[in-house]
Amino acid sequence: MTEMTNPFDFTGRVVLVTGSGSGLGRHIALRFSQAGAVLAVHYRSHREGAGSLADEIRNAKGRVSIVQADLSREEDVERMMEQASHELGNIDVLVNNAGEYPSSSLLEMSVAEWDRVLDSNLRSTFLTTRAVSRQMVKAGRGGTIINIASIEGTFPAKGHGHYNAAKSGVLMLTRSSAMELGRHNIRVNSISPGLIWREGIEQAWPEGVQSWMDNAPLQRLGKPQDIADACLFLASPAADWITGANLVVDGGISARPAF
Repeated sequence: MTEMTNPFDFTGRVVLVTGSGSGLGRHIALRFSQAGAVLAVHYRSHREGAGSLADEIRNAKGRVSIVQADLSREEDVERMMEQASHELGNIDVLVNNAGEYPSSSLLEMSVAEWDRVLDSNLRSTFLTTRAVSRQMVKAGRGGTIINIASIEGTFPAKGHGHYNAAKSGVLMLTRSSAMELGRHNIRVNSISPGLIWREGIEQAWPEGVQSWMDNAPLQRLGKPQDIADACLFLASPAADWITGANLVVDGGISARPAF
């Protein structure tokens, strides 16, 4: 019998989390760091948040590098990957977390807004996936890519036509990438979060929070740690035979009947 080892020990593995200067990305990066990973902390404009996260990781004796990029720009993505690998080593795990989540009705939505949301959520995921997988193939040791999608990729929400479309695209890009990259021992999966708690959400959207609480089987909002732990699982050896999958982490809301 093979000796049991801790599948969630990421000591020495290099993990890049996009959009980790704040919000969900920050929690994902911290969770990997706590598991021993070496972190590349990405930001586009929130330099202060990325610096604060890096300081927290260093204070806990972790190793970290800060990388900046507009992920909708091909040259920025290529530069970011080169910098991260130069400073930390080849990337083992990429978590595509960065994106935008504005609201706009279809009748009032501008083409510029549509393009911006598709660029920040879908184009960015393609560019980072392509760049890191090229690096992984060249290194010859495989790797893992995790895309943060959304339950809105399969259950559309009003006022989010651009976001719904982008996240639906992320789901199919995940499956396509898994199909093409599997022969290189690169696993690609997605996570579809439900409504995740953030500071002030109860005051900003009381009716939405109450509706969620009334309908979700587990009767609570998600915590950022719920998504971070799902990332840890999909990147770990415990998920070695999982690729092209979408892990729904929504407290069971998707199990509710439509009528």
